[in-house]
Amino acid sequence: MTMSKSKNFLHNLIKPFKLNSSREGQHGEDLERIAAQEQKQFPFETLVHATKDFHPTHKLGEGGFGPVYKGKLSDGREIAVKKLSHSSSQGKKEFMNEAKLLSRVQHRNVVTLLGYCVHGMEKLLVYEYVANESLDKLLFRSNKQEELDWKRRYDIISGIARGLLYLHEDSHNCIIHRDIKASNILLDDKWVPKIADFGMARLFPEDQTHVNTRVAGTNGYMAPEYIMHGHLSVKADVFSFGVLVLELISGQRNSNFCLNVDAHNLLDWAYKQYKKGKSLEIMDTALAASALPDQVAMCIQIGLLCTQGDPDLRPKMHRVVVMLSKKPGSSTLEEPTRPGVPGSRYRKARRPSALSSVAGSSGGSDSRTFDSSSSTLTATASSSALTNPKFDTHREHTAES
Repeated sequence: MTMSKSKNFLHNLIKPFKLNSSREGQHGEDLERIAAQEQKQFPFETLVHATKDFHPTHKLGEGGFGPVYKGKLSDGREIAVKKLSHSSSQGKKEFMNEAKLLSRVQHRNVVTLLGYCVHGMEKLLVYEYVANESLDKLLFRSNKQEELDWKRRYDIISGIARGLLYLHEDSHNCIIHRDIKASNILLDDKWVPKIADFGMARLFPEDQTHVNTRVAGTNGYMAPEYIMHGHLSVKADVFSFGVLVLELISGQRNSNFCLNVDAHNLLDWAYKQYKKGKSLEIMDTALAASALPDQVAMCIQIGLLCTQGDPDLRPKMHRVVVMLSKKPGSSTLEEPTRPGVPGSRYRKARRPSALSSVAGSSGGSDSRTFDSSSSTLTATASSSALTNPKFDTHREHTAES
């Protein structure tokens, strides 16, 4: 009887969404089967009671999907409830996407989806409640940056890396998040980072090097090959992770980088300082008392390796986790090439054979030649790798005000 009710619930959940391919249809069937097994249905009345009828004082934030409310279940568990906006057509797609992808995901560094609820026009996703604010609210507010000492920042970098490794290699299917950024990293009461917001995530076919897809993401975090050609692979997430690493170290946001220095953006600045042997000059002043210089320098080099223009040269997340587990100076890392910049094209060349120390060096030549070229971010959609795909700057999501 219970199984029948759960299957009916999932049928009603999936029914309003138009599944445009046999693969999407299969995903819908998978979600129905998984939910039937795991009993993830929440009665609407339970969520009304938990959130005090979705009272404004319980509202945590709002994004393109809809508002998010804090709640408390009768067993004492605290929850976060995403409530789909009735007017959000994009939100409906993201609701379905997030539900089907997170159904099977269980990892310490990925936010846990507890269940779903459909009640008439109301559609809701129920998550574990994460006590601290999203990373961006702590990192980019001058009065809160000092709460993130170096140990916390290093642990956050390592935790995000492990979460991405799980999504890319250890979950049931390879999942590309597509929107790794500071606002999509939540911190729990022990400062453990949790990757959140899977509305744009995609399952990745194991037998392909990349897929061509409509571009959607956030300015400052998207890999150039993804923006330019719609080429999506795990290396797009690696690029976003690298940007986030450099933001954590510098306290600067890449998308609106405005320091009075000779650099176009945070990546360019970090790379130029690295080549001069002055990596540590990008470090946030709030870290002065707590930083371990060798470890900071190692993380800067890892960030630069992850943001290289050529996706083939970026390390996979398994390699990143290994690098982060090493003691600074215990092994040499590759010499990073110039960071990727949207609108730039690179010509492949041999990587310099010499390896460098984590502190960086001023020697060696770049193994990429970039030609500056203008690129509009509103080009028409195309599945061809020879034209720019349609660009959709993803709006800031639920963890943000």
